[in-house]
Amino acid sequence: MTFADRLVDAWYAPRMTPLATALAPLSAIYAGVVGARRALYRLGVLRATRVRVPVVVVGNLTVGGSGKTPLAIAIADALAARGWHPGFVSRGYGRRADAARVVSRDDDADDAGDEPLLLAASGRTVAVGRHRAEAAALLLDADRACDVVVADDGLQHYALARDVEVVAVDDARGFGNGWMLPAGPLREPRSRLSEVDAIVRLVAADAWRATGDARDTLMAHEPVRWRNLADPARSADPATFRPESAWAIAGTANPARFFALLRGLGVDARTRAFPDHHRYAPGDLALPDAKAVLMTAKDAVKCSNLADARFWALDIRTRIDPSLVDSIEEKLTWTPNCSRSSSAR
Repeated sequence: MTFADRLVDAWYAPRMTPLATALAPLSAIYAGVVGARRALYRLGVLRATRVRVPVVVVGNLTVGGSGKTPLAIAIADALAARGWHPGFVSRGYGRRADAARVVSRDDDADDAGDEPLLLAASGRTVAVGRHRAEAAALLLDADRACDVVVADDGLQHYALARDVEVVAVDDARGFGNGWMLPAGPLREPRSRLSEVDAIVRLVAADAWRATGDARDTLMAHEPVRWRNLADPARSADPATFRPESAWAIAGTANPARFFALLRGLGVDARTRAFPDHHRYAPGDLALPDAKAVLMTAKDAVKCSNLADARFWALDIRTRIDPSLVDSIEEKLTWTPNCSRSSSAR
């Protein structure tokens, strides 16, 4: 077990572990830095850049694994169905460069980042950059029809002014031990939730329901199809694959969620987990006796150049509450930088 694995286990253990306790002093320092930085933005010492259209930030309070990217796509799809023209900005974690650029579906994950390629697969314009305001400006130059920016991640990136903040939460894991980094998984204190516009909790598909509360809603991942990486026109039912020859891999913040989803679909496979945003090499995919290799769509964008006919990706969609979209649209319409504001009034 790697140190990173031990750390995550400590974060989500039922009680404070010796490792988390040893890191608690560093958490106090981290919390102080986070609080001071936020205060500088509130006082205007550090200034946020506002772009010409409204901005929706979809982020999380914890480190990874909360379903924020599928949620960002679902929100953009829902807004598009109502006549908006959303575009995406993202940090593009794991890229080889930091400069802002527009992402193409055919880009390499090393140049664009894995999550931006998932965003681009939705058919919308995507710009990535370490500085989100720069990426947003580039996005708006590239797509003049864009009238709302959806930022995948960036809740803590205050340099980009935002009009709506949506926080994704993994309902199964919650906030772990409640400590901030590195003793716990929190990027900001839980009190930050009182300031956001909506909290969306990821639950199992059979637990999803409309909450009637636009500020505290649920989302669920629903399987759409299995896509063959070598030949997307091919279809198959991985539940028919023999366990001794089927492998499932996941390089996500919470691989166990994907493996549990497969079991729920009746897929019995051997499993291998990799670190989040893992860059796959041929040796990673040399799985013993593998006649079928199953993976997430996020992993697939990094394995396409390594894949053969044995490789399958599970595409999903995220089910969200219409009341969430109602609330977001209402806030967008009444922002001063919204082109619909004057007509709405």
